[in-house]
Amino acid sequence: MKRALLSVSDKNGLVVFAQGLLARGFSLVSTGGTKRALDAAGLAVTAVEDVTGFPEMLDGRVKTLHPLIHAGILAKRDDPAHMAALAEHQITPIDLICVNLYPFAETIQKPNVTRAEAIEQIDIGGPSALRAAAKNSDSVWAVVDPADYDRVLVGLDENDAALRQSLAAKVFAVTAAYDAQIAAYLNPEPFPALYTPTYRKLKDLRYGENSHQQAAFYAAPGAPKSSLVNAVQLHGKAMSYNNIRDADAALSMLNEYRDPAVVAVKHMNPCGIGVADTIEAAWDKAYAADSTSIFGGIIALNRTVDLATAEKMHALFLEIVMAPAFEPDALAVLSKKKNLRVMTIQLAQPAAATVEATPVRGGVLLQTTDAAIEGPDDVKVVTKVAPTPEQLSALLFGQQVVKHVKSNAIVVVRDGQTLGIGAGQMNRIGSVEIALKQAQTNANFAGAVLASDAFFPMADCVDYAAKHGIRAIIQPGGSIRDQDSIDAADKYGIAMVVTGVRHFRH
Repeated sequence: MKRALLSVSDKNGLVVFAQGLLARGFSLVSTGGTKRALDAAGLAVTAVEDVTGFPEMLDGRVKTLHPLIHAGILAKRDDPAHMAALAEHQITPIDLICVNLYPFAETIQKPNVTRAEAIEQIDIGGPSALRAAAKNSDSVWAVVDPADYDRVLVGLDENDAALRQSLAAKVFAVTAAYDAQIAAYLNPEPFPALYTPTYRKLKDLRYGENSHQQAAFYAAPGAPKSSLVNAVQLHGKAMSYNNIRDADAALSMLNEYRDPAVVAVKHMNPCGIGVADTIEAAWDKAYAADSTSIFGGIIALNRTVDLATAEKMHALFLEIVMAPAFEPDALAVLSKKKNLRVMTIQLAQPAAATVEATPVRGGVLLQTTDAAIEGPDDVKVVTKVAPTPEQLSALLFGQQVVKHVKSNAIVVVRDGQTLGIGAGQMNRIGSVEIALKQAQTNANFAGAVLASDAFFPMADCVDYAAKHGIRAIIQPGGSIRDQDSIDAADKYGIAMVVTGVRHFRH
């Protein structure tokens, strides 16, 4: 008779799977809670301690770690010496291992979990048994995922060797990911000597950045609730690769704001941001910021979407609308467009600094996210004229926007509204020209101020800004030619403040 060892933390599908094994001539061996579940279902099952002659001990830390178990798993069935050794020691071969691991990742996500509680969810015997079975997958079935139970039963009927090999590979992937999560928990250093990220595939995508590229979407274990992987799509067609990247950028921008805010994104750059007393007013500002570029854009809102705001968005072609919630009649209006993706998201309050990775050929770059937010006390007035309170508020708003714009980045704003954005130019004056050309078409341009992600290496940007109506500028400073820009600002009566914080975004 074939023997199967079952020891699972996730009991979903367990009884039906065990019944299938019994029907196929297996005897069952089990541990602790798994055995109790099988006993309750009236199935014939032998306790591990009856096989080993040694009781479970140390509060369950030692159960399957025994030669009578591991020799039964690891013996090569086609090696006479191995089989003779089993016979000599009266060890029965084990032909199938079904184990899923202690819920370590789920445990450490719980609020106020202690280190001691987390440590107890580090599985030792489970990974050992699974890895032994996977190593001997020419003869032994290694089952780690309840989602595989049905196809394992079919594979047993067909003696599907290819499936056994596939399951073995999955075991090593699962245990590697499990160990990586534990290592990250025990060593929270953001830049460890060994960087071992692990991700779970959420879905395959139709294609990547372009139609000839393949792509898939993965989630990190324990991803924060405020991340895009935990968004819920309520309506519309499937998200594409570019949709996901744009939506993630929009969510990062949205997390900057506590007041009602609307962010419109195209190609990972903001094309309009509005902050106001109500979400409808914020939408009006974001739309008016660039009513041309918003076409086909991604819209993120940090308040529940009401009917009036939904009706205004419905009048446009948009790719995605995402918000914490939607009033039922607002959702009904947006859902009239069958392809519009409507999603609920959770926001970070405030945006938390994390570590982000950027792949390079043969490696990866890690850095902490740019979570810096400058306030009134973080700026230094360097000109003869100081900004008015209204100008300073606008400058700080522009500084929040500029950190999410591709460098070289220039943002022209006024009263909680972007008016013009110059992004990704090879020289800073080019970005200034683009931002001001767009801003001057806006009815709210009078009194606009300008924000720069990095210092001005020359005074030409200040000269151009002054000639086109800018009366206040915020920039990090730090150039060896800072004084040239300060002198130019003084010449034109412009207020300039520096922050000492650069917000490059490559």
